[in-house]
Amino acid sequence: MAMTKTKDIDEYIAGYPKNVQAKLQELRRVIHETYPEAKEKIAYGIPTFTFHGNLVHFGGFKGHIGFFPTASGVETFKEELGAYAVSKGTVHFPLDKSLPLDLITKIVKFRAQQNLDRSKKK
Repeated sequence: MAMTKTKDIDEYIAGYPKNVQAKLQELRRVIHETYPEAKEKIAYGIPTFTFHGNLVHFGGFKGHIGFFPTASGVETFKEELGAYAVSKGTVHFPLDKSLPLDLITKIVKFRAQQNLDRSKKK
């Protein structure tokens, strides 16, 4: 669906159909609102937010939005993520359902604190 090499998140999102673009923009907005200090870039070919290291990644896929909060983000919220397909560090949010914005906010806050704690130990 998306272009293979994109220079930024705007270009990445523009490569998707309008309905998917809306969900990707909504996810992007929630991450920005949750942690405005996070920087955005393309890493591993997908939108990535960084704050003292990788914070979260996301991307569009056939039938779902992939959200990548690392294995710790998935494990910590596994009960709340029970309605979604998950793997070690990935959550699949179906395109035909609303994004769980409150849950995404909690996961982003958790990951930011985790990265901050790790950076203080160095």
